[in-house]
Amino acid sequence: MERAAKKDAVEALNGVFKTTSVAVVAHYSGLTVAQMQKLRMQMKQAGASVKVSKNRLAKIALEGTDVVAIGSLLKGPTVIATSDDPVAAPKVAIEFAKTNEQFVILGGSMGKTVLDVNGVKALASLPSLDELRAKLVGLLVAPATKIAQLSTAPAAKLARVVQAYASKSEAA
Repeated sequence: MERAAKKDAVEALNGVFKTTSVAVVAHYSGLTVAQMQKLRMQMKQAGASVKVSKNRLAKIALEGTDVVAIGSLLKGPTVIATSDDPVAAPKVAIEFAKTNEQFVILGGSMGKTVLDVNGVKALASLPSLDELRAKLVGLLVAPATKIAQLSTAPAAKLARVVQAYASKSEAA
């Protein structure tokens, strides 16, 4: 790799690391090209990305970013998954690791917080931002639904009583 290409790679990685909120580091030794493509596709669908780069260049790119703590994890054949949503990359990485034994999660970073494997698993178990928004909207809409049900309940009960008396008088 030429010096100019290395500089461009470092600048591109630095830009990614500065804008990301979470980074997950994993070993990918033994994965086939098809499995890596599947991982990249799953990450892209979740709004995350996967980067494979030279560890030395990645460590240089980490300087001056919030996720600088993952530098110690960059040993051997590593892949770095990043996302703006703090749950997207860990969730996809954990799911992918369940089906592929060669994909070993080493840890990660959320902002300046260093995460071990259990920390990444804990992030993956949280609901995504969209799921949280849906729950919040559901909670806000629920009281209005209850009020509507309560306001129509007395009329419905009265109608059932009248219907019961009508059917009783028809039977007699």
